Amino acid sequence: MPAVARLLDVIDSGVVAATQDRAIAWLAEERRVVQALLVEVEGSAPLPVGAMMVIDDQGHIEGSITGGCVEGAVVTEAEELLAAGSPAPAKLLRYGISDELAGTVGLMCGGIVHILVYELTGEAAEVERAVLEAHADGRPAAVATLIDGDTAGARLAVIDNALVGSLHHTALMDRNVAREAQGLLEEGKSTLRRFGSDGATLGDDLRVHIRSYALPPQMYIFGAIDFSAALAPFASQIGYQVTICDARDRFARSPRFSSAASVRIGWPQDVMTDVELGTRDAVLVFTHDPKFDEPALIAALATNAGYIGALGSRQTTADREERLKRSGVSEADLARIHAPCGLDIGSRTAEETAVSVLAEIIAARAARAGTPLRQTSGPIHGRDRAEA
Repeated sequence: MPAVARLLDVIDSGVVAATQDRAIAWLAEERRVVQALLVEVEGSAPLPVGAMMVIDDQGHIEGSITGGCVEGAVVTEAEELLAAGSPAPAKLLRYGISDELAGTVGLMCGGIVHILVYELTGEAAEVERAVLEAHADGRPAAVATLIDGDTAGARLAVIDNALVGSLHHTALMDRNVAREAQGLLEEGKSTLRRFGSDGATLGDDLRVHIRSYALPPQMYIFGAIDFSAALAPFASQIGYQVTICDARDRFARSPRFSSAASVRIGWPQDVMTDVELGTRDAVLVFTHDPKFDEPALIAALATNAGYIGALGSRQTTADREERLKRSGVSEADLARIHAPCGLDIGSRTAEETAVSVLAEIIAARAARAGTPLRQTSGPIHGRDRAEA
């Protein structure tokens, strides 16, 4: 199986963009299009829930759902749907090492994947196209797909806080699914939810897959220094929208910062005035100067940023904490600051420090301790434990 690196729930942005663009184009050209959607994972899998492929009636394929493990078998199933004269019922496929097909599809990751294969027609096609176009335009959107029942494959979407489409089961289900989709969109998560036969949230009769296309998480880095230049490209590659901030115009204007991040010139308290951050976002303070780092940390603590970190030696960290306390920062807020930030991996260079800091951010988002895998047991991927 090809090695496919994935951090948290971030699918490679290039693959996602290409799949979305191709699906939009095919639907606009009124081609027959089958979508294969990874709706559930038991154990481990190379790609997270929400990964997808699209196959058209001219034999073209775009996207990936397992990084190469079962794609061939899924394409065969899709072609059988397309061979039908009219849209056929959706298929829910299951592949894994415990399945009799394991020898032929070769899922070697120790998990079982559930894949919904469905021809995008009628309202479902319009809903899917609207969601993909919204995401391509940089607008958040979530789409719910009914997995079970007579209307399996029906879609309901939340786009710009408005509902599009219906699961065509009950009005109660549409309301409950839309509320759940909105919540998952705010968290940037894709997952499977279960509802009662009448659409009630307390039930286990009908499965609904909810796929979120959230805006990318934000990362604000204070300090136009070597560590910022080293970290910004890595952070961008794993999905962050990075902004480097510094009040020193001559430092911040260097191309080494703007090549991998947006750049804002100004004092931290001014830069953060109009910034709203949530639990998926991060703030890093690399300035090593009290007149910069303390206002930056105080401004960051006023947000809901999920990770706030500051570089510095043990003594620098202790001195900074004392100054923050004198400024009125509570013990609870001090506990939100990861300082010195990063995992203890013996890093020396700016690039190694960037790896250390990003590793801690990832571990914090996944509620992991950053322990070597050989010293742990249970699911390896953050998403496995989060959904367990």
